[in-house]
Amino acid sequence: MSLLLGIDTGGTYTDAVLLDETQGVVASAKALTTRHDLRIGITEAVDTALKEGRVRPSDIGLVSLSTTLATNALVEGQGGRVCLVLVGFGEEALQRAGLEQALGGDPVIAIQGGHDAHGNRARPLDLAPFDAELDELATGVSGFAIAAEFAVRNPEDEIVVRDLIRERTTLPVTCSHELSSRLDGPRRALTSVLNARLIGLIDRLIGGAEALFAARGIDAPLMIVRGDGALVSAEFAKLRPIETILSGPAASLVGAAYLTGARDAIVSDIGGTTTDVAVLKEGRPALDRDGATVGGWRTMVEAVAVTTVGLGGDSEVRLEPDGLHARLCLGPRRVIPLSLLATTAPGVVHETLDRQLAQPRARDLDGCFAMAIELAPNALAGLNKGEVALWESLSTHPIAVDKLIRVRMQISHLTRLVARGLVMLSAVTPSDAAHMLDLHDSWDRQAAEKGLALFARRRDARGLWIAEDATVMARRIVRLLRRTSAETLLETALANDGYEEGGLSRSTLASAALDGHHGIVRMGLSLNLPVIGLGASAPTYYPDVATLLGTEALIAEHAGVANAVGAVVGRVSVKARANLTQPSEGRYRLHLESGAEDFTDLEQALANAERATETEARRKALEAGAAEVKVRHDREIKRTVADGKDIFISASVSATASGRPRMAS
Repeated sequence: MSLLLGIDTGGTYTDAVLLDETQGVVASAKALTTRHDLRIGITEAVDTALKEGRVRPSDIGLVSLSTTLATNALVEGQGGRVCLVLVGFGEEALQRAGLEQALGGDPVIAIQGGHDAHGNRARPLDLAPFDAELDELATGVSGFAIAAEFAVRNPEDEIVVRDLIRERTTLPVTCSHELSSRLDGPRRALTSVLNARLIGLIDRLIGGAEALFAARGIDAPLMIVRGDGALVSAEFAKLRPIETILSGPAASLVGAAYLTGARDAIVSDIGGTTTDVAVLKEGRPALDRDGATVGGWRTMVEAVAVTTVGLGGDSEVRLEPDGLHARLCLGPRRVIPLSLLATTAPGVVHETLDRQLAQPRARDLDGCFAMAIELAPNALAGLNKGEVALWESLSTHPIAVDKLIRVRMQISHLTRLVARGLVMLSAVTPSDAAHMLDLHDSWDRQAAEKGLALFARRRDARGLWIAEDATVMARRIVRLLRRTSAETLLETALANDGYEEGGLSRSTLASAALDGHHGIVRMGLSLNLPVIGLGASAPTYYPDVATLLGTEALIAEHAGVANAVGAVVGRVSVKARANLTQPSEGRYRLHLESGAEDFTDLEQALANAERATETEARRKALEAGAAEVKVRHDREIKRTVADGKDIFISASVSATASGRPRMAS
């Protein structure tokens, strides 16, 4: 029987899983994610999994990849330069939905045209201004995005402009009506711009992955995980990369359902950098129907509703003043654990920590190391002379920060370099605390102990050590991570119950309940769903997190690679929608890409909408890589009552075609 190969490129690790649909996980492997070139980490993880499983590449029938590429690109403002063509919109549209900020100086051209809310021609389409500039525009952009007024009711203008671009150039074109069937033109335009910007990035990743698999003799279809957890073919994803945002969290939910068999649960995936919390409802990820927000942009992409916090095994442990005391904090910045750094640079780490422990008084810079990250083109642009000088004094090998920093101003320079992604720090983390307490044993426990001993000797405003020794310090850090995780889960649960006011989980009453307060009033808070803990460190923390929340923890055997499992056990699922309006009493208009059709009977219009959307959904599902599909229909009819009379406003009909992906023989 063919095996399935699932891959997940996370913020810290890239995971690979070999799965047999009858026997389950056959082999798994982890490699550090190489963000400058994701293929390096993918190669290492895949090769290790193949070796561990003693599997021939020819035995693999399907490969599926979940990736952070699109999410990270939007967060960091990366991607190609695009041209936006607005049809029928005034310049005021650029001031809505953050469209002008998203363009960031990329060219935009507005032309006359567009339709009204019923799909009728509002103004004649005038291509002349765009036609005159097209050739010049094409030389300076990597793609085009098109958004026309009420294109979801009549896409004619977007199609005409698209065809013109395709006749004259070889550049990719994104039409807004192909990404969403909902109104709000500026947001559709924003989503189209972001999609066009990502096409080159995802194309390079997929092309590189395909070359990698071919070189290893893996001749199998390549699927990509979409942000709602569904799978689509690599070719499908190349045209709609925006739909892969939040691919990783979506894969973790699918993997959680598969590994535990749970249908309703709160899923918490703790990694090295972040913790992602989402809800599993009836075996499916709960989605954000209003559109996923990534990098500050509110898109029209239906994706998993996820809460992400900067809390993980590699979160920086730091102190903040709290009156006469010092408050222990975690994250949100990620650093390299001392115990991990010592496995690659044992000499400098142990010599530095021993030197600092021999000093009579601990200093804030003790136990910290810095190293330069390889430069991208123009990476030093915008830095001042002091920041550039500090960067030039670094190398890719770790340097003790107390030797690097000579004057206090250089601390702000270092902070700026870290924020720009030019320098990586190493310091005490929860992973070090876990090694100190023998909860983990992968790295250098002795380095962790020395770093924690140094941190424990830091003093509060009273001049007292913040902990008695390294063991006490480690226990405090682990306890804080568990408590913060519980508060994050509680916050997500309250928001899902409609209590969206932020910070409720850290209110006085909630804190008393989590502390188990028993006075005259007995405080209590508990979750009504089990907690599924995912991530390599989930078994370390989540049983106690669940106890704090008065619920059960479900920790699957392969929780550490659940994302990679979810990447390959999902289903292809594609949706087609059609809208109905009422341009006049007793006349119902069905809006399709092929044109509008009027009916005098509502039920007949709805039936035709279902037939049309089913045909479209089946076609798209097969294009997206499904072997066989089943179709589910949904209707949403909006009505109102006026003067005691039931009045039709509009309707939306959707067909969802889903099925398992095709596999190689």
